[in-house]
Amino acid sequence: MRHLIDITDFSVQEIEAILDLGDKMIADPAAYGDCLKGKILATLFFEPSTRTRLSFESAMLSLGGSVLGFSSADSSSAAKGESLTDTIRTVGCYADIIAMRHPKEGAPMAGSFKSTVPIINAGDGGHNHPTQTLTDLMTIRREKGRLNNMVVGLCGDLKFGRTVHSLIGAMSRYEGIEFVLISPPELKVPAYITQNLSDRGIPFTEVETMEEAMPKLDVLYMTRVQRERFFNEADYIRLKDTYILDPEKLRTAKESLSIMHPLPRVNEISVKVDDDPRAVYFKQVRNGRFVRMALIKTLLEACNEY
Repeated sequence: MRHLIDITDFSVQEIEAILDLGDKMIADPAAYGDCLKGKILATLFFEPSTRTRLSFESAMLSLGGSVLGFSSADSSSAAKGESLTDTIRTVGCYADIIAMRHPKEGAPMAGSFKSTVPIINAGDGGHNHPTQTLTDLMTIRREKGRLNNMVVGLCGDLKFGRTVHSLIGAMSRYEGIEFVLISPPELKVPAYITQNLSDRGIPFTEVETMEEAMPKLDVLYMTRVQRERFFNEADYIRLKDTYILDPEKLRTAKESLSIMHPLPRVNEISVKVDDDPRAVYFKQVRNGRFVRMALIKTLLEACNEY
């Protein structure tokens, strides 16, 4: 059974194939409108979500399939004490593929050990978010025409930001990538990630201001400071507005810069930036639907090969 728990579960070649299929679906969505007729996607969201859950549902419906599921743990039997693996095994009797979000790191992997259908990790705590990474890779490739030889800046909550962790893991497999990690000391990228970059000889710098990094960036990936990951409300309040991207901060940026954000946005990008042609975060949202269509189709076809 093939699952997507971590972005590195797929080779670079497999990722490229998914992105290629996603591009074809953008160009001619009607051609794929019935390809998963009769198939069912279950969305098991133990943690709140708007974009990711609706993106998965829209993707499956666009392929001619059906959707069932829940949008919070309170509306599932988890509220009665049912174990995660029992939930997975039960839902596998009703659906052909599962997209799961969970607040605990490693939960989708644990579920995959007992699952009879493919599982897609739709975000596990502060760990990974591989389908957002596929969305990000598609967006970068469509905007830049490549996934190599560029400087990628990641700004904000780099400690708890699962989208950041996944994107670093994915982009570090391409040649000529340099990372600029922009965060306050309290929200730096976890040491195991920077150690891995060092061990592999992948260049990176850690800075505390956007201004010092801005002129060299090809991609700026903004993230929000995540209130739900903090144990101390006072720390969240102190750090939440550390970075606010506005037109003034973009004054020294390249004309070819791509400004990205996994959303939801709180206050870290001024709405004045939305009309800047370099802002591509709403394009990301659209790309997410098509790359998830490609992923669902790919996993179900792989399942049928067994």
